[in-house]
Parts: sequence; structure tokens; C-alpha cells
Amino acid sequence: MKRGVVCGVAAYVMWGLFPLYWPLLKPAGAGEILAHRIMWSLVAVVAVLAVRRSRGWLRTLGWRRGVLLALAALVISVNWGTYIYAVNSGHTIESALGYFINPLISVVFGVVIFRERLRPWQWAAVGMGAAAVVALTVDYGRPPWIALVLAGAFAVYGLLKKFADMPSAESLAVETAVTFLPALGFALLLEGRGEAAFGHHGAGHAVLLAGAGIVTAVPLMLFNSAAVRLPMSVIGMLQYLAPVLQFVIGLFVQHEEMPPSRWAGFLLVWLALVMLTWDGLTAGRREAVPETVLRG
Repeated sequence: MKRGVVCGVAAYVMWGLFPLYWPLLKPAGAGEILAHRIMWSLVAVVAVLAVRRSRGWLRTLGWRRGVLLALAALVISVNWGTYIYAVNSGHTIESALGYFINPLISVVFGVVIFRERLRPWQWAAVGMGAAAVVALTVDYGRPPWIALVLAGAFAVYGLLKKFADMPSAESLAVETAVTFLPALGFALLLEGRGEAAFGHHGAGHAVLLAGAGIVTAVPLMLFNSAAVRLPMSVIGMLQYLAPVLQFVIGLFVQHEEMPPSRWAGFLLVWLALVMLTWDGLTAGRREAVPETVLRG
């Protein structure tokens, strides 16, 4: 249990600190950073699997899992690209909003796709989240599209991974293998046009771009270690570490604006998450009551 908590906290803290990493990769644009993140992630995860001598999973991949993971690769590429663009263009706080509202999107998916019946507090949380989106649309003068794309893409990604049902390292290997050639082609296109940053801004910058693969793979491995050791209720609580850190970095390090109207929208989101978390913990405690106690 203790090791699982340490791994989980480490994973979410690393994800939360990503807004400090991507700006280091400038002047590379979001597209070039995404391409290198994909390529070097494949190198990193193949190295991990080689150390583990894990090959048997290839025989159980199958066409169904392959298709699901190919779709997951496209969706997570949208998520990664949007997030990198958001951080490097001064929208870190809006990207944090996306990961705050992600649990609410997942609840909606549960109703629409799995025909789940929501409890009253879950309905209230979803309604509060919708009100927050309206409030933030008024504040921004546009829908918070970065947050919505990030939340929607990550929720779809989680859904596809649920259906694929494959360990994180193996699934990431398939996903990055699917997108490796397009990423390599884009990187070579930029090089041919003279627009590439990789290799043209010193060895340190090149190492940082290549390091995008390591910073992608390491927290994923840590999360996988935590997921097999911790109950989902604990994972659910830990997941808020990442957007909290992203929000703090956007506010205090990158000094993004937070007018009162924007605070109001975020407070609605946080209230919705408190309601959702409280309801989930309460329901979990009820289900954990031993049958003998219920009979008594």
C-alpha cells in the first residue's frame, strides 16, 4: 500500500510539473515537440520492455486490440498536442481546467455509453460542471475549447484503453508505434524546410527534446505500479494532484490572468468535484459494508 501511494504521488506530481518542461523546448513548435515526444516515447518504452524481456503480449494483441489501440493513439496525440500548445502559448490554467473536468466527462460517458444510472449527487455535480463551462465561456468570450478538447480526448482515450484491456507499457508501445512514422515524417519535413529546431539549438536542447520520451514513459510506469496496488478510490483522490500543480504553475510561475469571473467558474468546477468525490466515497463505504452487518 505504502509503495503504491509513493508511486501514485510521484506519477501525478510529474504530470503536474509538465508545464515547467514544455517551455524549455522552445523555439520548437507544438507540432515538432509532439513528433519528438511520440518518437522518443517509443524508444523509451521499447527499452523498458526489453529490460523486462516482455514479448509474450505480442501473441495476444489481436486485431481488435490493435484497432482500439490505434484509435487510442490518434486520440492521445490530439490530447498531447493540445496540451503542449496550451502550455507554450500561455494557457496552462485552461489546460488544468481540462483535467479538473475530466472526471465529470467520464461520468457523462458512463450514462451515454454504458447506460449507467446516476445518483442525485452525481447529477448535481454534472449540472454544476455544465454551469461552470457556461460561466467560463462568458469569461473567456469563447468556449474554453482547450479544456474541453483535453477533457474529451482523455476521456475517450481512457474508454478505448478500458476496452483494449492491456498493461500501460505494452499499450503505449503499440500506440507510439502506430504514430511513429507520421511523427518521423513530420520531423523530416520540418528539417527539409529549414524549420526544425532539433539539432539546431545546441546539444542541450536536443537532449531535452529527446527527453520528452523519458518524461512520458516514467510517470506512466509509476502510475501502472500504483494502479495494481491501490484501490480506485485512492487513485481517484490522487488524480487531482496533477491539475492542482498545473493551476499553481500557471498562476504563480507563468503569471496567467485570473479575473474574478474566471475564479467563479473554477470554484463551480471545484465544488462539482467535491460533490462527485464525496458521493463516490460514500457509495464505496456502503458497498464495503460486510454482508453479515447488513443482515444484522
